[in-house]
Amino acid sequence: MLKSFRLTQPTVNLLAEKYSTPVLVLSLEQVKANYRFLAQSLPGVKLHYAVKANPDARLVQALAEVGSYFDAASDGEMAELARIHVEPDRVIYANPTKTASGLAVARRTGVSRFTFDSEAEIARIARAVPGGTVLLRVRMDNPDALVDLNQKFGAHPDEALRLLGIAKEQGLDVGGLCFHVGSQSTNAKAYTDALKVCRRLFDAAKAEGFHFRILDIGGGFPIPTPNETVDIAGITAKISQALAEYFPDTEIWAEPGRFICGTAVSLITRVIGAQVRNNQQWYFLDEGLYGTFSGVIFDHWDFELEAFRDGKRIPATFAGPSCDSLDVMFRDKPTVPLAVDDLLFVPNCGAYTSASATVFNGFAKAPIIIWEEAAAELTAAQTATVD
Repeated sequence: MLKSFRLTQPTVNLLAEKYSTPVLVLSLEQVKANYRFLAQSLPGVKLHYAVKANPDARLVQALAEVGSYFDAASDGEMAELARIHVEPDRVIYANPTKTASGLAVARRTGVSRFTFDSEAEIARIARAVPGGTVLLRVRMDNPDALVDLNQKFGAHPDEALRLLGIAKEQGLDVGGLCFHVGSQSTNAKAYTDALKVCRRLFDAAKAEGFHFRILDIGGGFPIPTPNETVDIAGITAKISQALAEYFPDTEIWAEPGRFICGTAVSLITRVIGAQVRNNQQWYFLDEGLYGTFSGVIFDHWDFELEAFRDGKRIPATFAGPSCDSLDVMFRDKPTVPLAVDDLLFVPNCGAYTSASATVFNGFAKAPIIIWEEAAAELTAAQTATVD
């Protein structure tokens, strides 16, 4: 089982003293370990990192160096990938509904692989990138996912052949199908059920004269939560078995985001206020809902708060530093009693956190430091002190 990137209390104290708080700590070695683990667990699958999960340039660069492909959802993401010299054939523009600027950047940078899920999108792609390769995104409902993306994306399977036929008529290279079972999907059944649907569609399309060669199984690979461990090895083993059974001769892609970056970043934040309101203890932190904890709203994520203290746990409300009543992250969250200036360590902050953070109310985004660089500096400082 792959472990999350975590820091000890002494290290948290040293980093807080050196960099102040709030601060995010990114381990590039953990990012690469997560990528290699998934690549080994899904042999032969081309992993396209979903940049939207965490677009930090250093993280993306590290993945590019180990051979990752990339899932871009916007003109900005494609432009950044081009800036760091990621070859366009390693990029898929995987937003089913694209902006005009996104299509223009795709054409300019040479990106020619796209997803779509509607008739309206076909002509737009064909005009912008004639002969581009397209994958039809098929709707696969999964209410058990943390975020069921299929409420917004995906064509109904019954519409697949009609849409594929239109794409072919428009001169596009119809490469195959794609799907996404939803974010943080904790069982393999959603994937295996989707693979069965896609197998039927592949066969039906072949009978209509299509020659599919690609299947993109999306992302959704889960990471541990405060209340649930994840058998990722068991999940990927079942997916691999189903792929071998249903698609032995097909090029398989995937679009992991959270699994690659989620466990590779930790937050260090500080208690800046404490009071009792309506008979409940409140703690105010120097990072809030408009910052790293934006994942509470946009990702429905429940964050672990490690206080490095002992004591009887009490229910408490945790709020952020902004002058806005919406800036409340948790209510009735169990915690040991805390004091002003206590540090909190928050692991698994790598996905859909800093990516959706804002500078509302004039609070800067928490800086992101690289753990391997910080560790080297701390070691050098300690050595110099001893000398």
